Amino acid sequence: MSPRPDVSEERKNQILEAAIAVFASLGFQQTRMDDIASHAGLSKGALYLYYKSKDAIIGALLKYFFAQELKRLQGFVAAERQESIAKQIMFLTRQLASAMQWMEKLMPIAFEFYALAGRDKEVRQFLQDYYKVYRGELASLVQRGIERGEFRDVDANATAITLTALYEGLALLYFLEPQARVWNEQIETSVHLLLEGIQKTPPVS
Repeated sequence: MSPRPDVSEERKNQILEAAIAVFASLGFQQTRMDDIASHAGLSKGALYLYYKSKDAIIGALLKYFFAQELKRLQGFVAAERQESIAKQIMFLTRQLASAMQWMEKLMPIAFEFYALAGRDKEVRQFLQDYYKVYRGELASLVQRGIERGEFRDVDANATAITLTALYEGLALLYFLEPQARVWNEQIETSVHLLLEGIQKTPPVS
């Protein structure tokens, strides 16, 4: 006998998908719990069984998006690919650029993620833990480049922090600047500059 599907988890995903659509359409401040319930095809009472507030929904969305990104990065690093580490870092950079294009429609949610972290200790701790693990994965990748003789004997942790800062800082500019279409070029240029500083050999394209 096959296991029964987790209806509760399906319902949560249904609500989160509805919330994404409504936030993107109305904006976070203008969205009411009634709007989300209606879009999800639920009563307001049923919605409150799963999420007590918009902040709770935002927190759930944050954890979902960040968990997916971290899982992807961990899988990539664990694979120990044969390409040069510089090429691997550029591949990750291009993946991030593609993700930013998809996230453009969710800009109000992206801003609210960090606003929520400022007022919710649990969410703030989640982000701190996330970035600690994320930087650790990047540091492992840089350290692998050092051990392969591709990179100079740099501080892998400091390099990972710099790379993360590039990603996050340029992502913020992407959301704020009207000329965001040049972001893909800018992120690649910035990472190339970083790689030029740590490579023993000429940087890759």
